[in-house]
Amino acid sequence: MRVTAVPELSKIRLYTAHPGSGLRRLIEWTENEVEVDDLAEPDEDAPEMQPPYWAYAWAGGAVLARYILDRPETVAGRRVLDLGAGSGIVGIAAAKAGAREVIAAEIDRNGVAALGLNAAANGVAITVTGEDVTAGPPPAVDLVMAGDLFYAYDVAERVTPFLDRCLAAGIGVLIGDPGRAWLPRSRLRMLAEYKVPDFGEGRGTAMKPSSVFSFEPEGV
Repeated sequence: MRVTAVPELSKIRLYTAHPGSGLRRLIEWTENEVEVDDLAEPDEDAPEMQPPYWAYAWAGGAVLARYILDRPETVAGRRVLDLGAGSGIVGIAAAKAGAREVIAAEIDRNGVAALGLNAAANGVAITVTGEDVTAGPPPAVDLVMAGDLFYAYDVAERVTPFLDRCLAAGIGVLIGDPGRAWLPRSRLRMLAEYKVPDFGEGRGTAMKPSSVFSFEPEGV
């Protein structure tokens, strides 16, 4: 992987996929239960197949990171949970903006490793957990930030009740999303909109309109 600056977010650098990086092998190993060493070596000149989701920035995370860096008072001095952290772009932005503590929750074990590498590459301290925090009570934080977690029905069904428990505990919730299929639009109040890079729908660096929302209690 190569450490590169995120387009439009030059303060953040991430380990990202590139042609020949071979990250697709991690997915094949997980799905087929074969050893990575048993798979063919990557062709440096071949195009990279879709790599794991944590190997690049998605629009929902990128827009939250942009919002935090533009408005550091959002996180300054606060304890922040980066939920479904992926590359860690949101947590890294929060740490750079002066968050008192950043916890990054990511259930993919390779993603957990990537989070540590990305935090080190940006010179910030982040506490990484590989547990599914949505299954339990809210952690001791002041703010939850969820970037691009509404791309699938089953994920949205698991995340939304957790976010409701966070609201009930007095924890603020911000959501970053470009308008994925299962976004709970009736529960959202838009705070800002930017055009940010989105790698989640293919290889490339297309800019996509994406928004930051406050997640509101049901019925408000």
